[in-house]
Amino acid sequence: MIDPVLLRENPEAIKQSQAARGDSVELVDQALAADVERRASITDFENLRASQNTFGKRVAKAAPDEKKALVAEAQSLAAEVKAAGQRATDAEQQFLALVGSIANPILPGVPSGGEENFITLREVGTRPTFDFEPRDHVELGELIGAFDLQRGAKVSGARFYFLTGIGARLELALMNLALQKALDSGFTPMITPTLVRPEIMRGTGFLGEHADEIYYLPADDLYLTGTSEVALAGYHSDEILDLSEGPYRYAGWSTCYRREAGSGGKDTRGILRVHQFNKLEMFSYVLPEEAEAEHLKLLSYQEDLLTSLGLNYRVIDVAAGDLGSSAARKYDIEAWVPTQDTFRELTSTSNCTTYQARRLDARYRTESGRTAPVSTLNGTLATTRWIVAILETHQRADGSVLVPEPLRPYLGGLEVVEPLNGRRP
Repeated sequence: MIDPVLLRENPEAIKQSQAARGDSVELVDQALAADVERRASITDFENLRASQNTFGKRVAKAAPDEKKALVAEAQSLAAEVKAAGQRATDAEQQFLALVGSIANPILPGVPSGGEENFITLREVGTRPTFDFEPRDHVELGELIGAFDLQRGAKVSGARFYFLTGIGARLELALMNLALQKALDSGFTPMITPTLVRPEIMRGTGFLGEHADEIYYLPADDLYLTGTSEVALAGYHSDEILDLSEGPYRYAGWSTCYRREAGSGGKDTRGILRVHQFNKLEMFSYVLPEEAEAEHLKLLSYQEDLLTSLGLNYRVIDVAAGDLGSSAARKYDIEAWVPTQDTFRELTSTSNCTTYQARRLDARYRTESGRTAPVSTLNGTLATTRWIVAILETHQRADGSVLVPEPLRPYLGGLEVVEPLNGRRP
């Protein structure tokens, strides 16, 4: 939720953000009008209730012959107070519905526009070249026994898969490498729930325009999470955090579920865009004035890992219309996939400023003793999709794959993954 004070004092900034996102500018004026109505109705209710209290004292002191008429008047006043209270409640709900529909105001410098309007900040590494016809990750995965797509579809349907043999080992190696990076960087490891209550999913901002991406279990009124960000954002909901000694940093390891609605025909071959995958997600609770610096730290941790794995990648500043409602700025890192002759997203990291914290009531105590919302940030540190870029980048002519050096300690020192040549994984 946006800051109501910002809405009242600088609505033009919010309108500019809405316009940059391609969202409704008129919604800002509607929220302003609802805020005026809300505050007026609350004032009316409080004035009537004060009058009721004063009148009640008068009734208590009245002579017996006056009380009958005064009691009737008190009952009439009580009915007015009740009606005013209901009007205030209705106005509050209307305001919250409108202001809750306004996306997080973007930070200065975020590019306007949609998915294609990102700005490339840098490209790192050298694009791999081959003196043979490179295989795509599906063919490579089948050669080395890394996954089984056919049986995944047989068991669970399209976009499901089994990671087998070296594929399962590669994923665990990636996740453990990332976990060590997180530990070295001061994160507390967490294995999070993958089912959350509606108020937590709603609080993170995931039940907006992309709600159709989320699996829902109506019998239990629970949602399957598409990222451990959701559970970690809810971890400190309705709490006051002590940030005097620095940010709270968590690394959440979880299985993630996404319906991928509306993405038919896009990146559907292999394990690039699937319904279930594993991910290690960084999540930080910080003071608002430290959020932008924290964002760059999360990005640097991601780059450290991708560079160490020998991948060619670019960092992009995501355009406003592609941020999602919660992020005020998002950086994506996209790795070069040789057989697709393009970059594909491997990580993202978002600065959600105080948007999620306001919705989930995660606060800190200021120097004045009052409470204020914290800022929250998130970023992927490893996920199943990375296997795609690793296989295609480090493949060799005979179908074998060179194992990046940082992964070797987690694979028993294995340097090269050889084709199975008919053997079972």
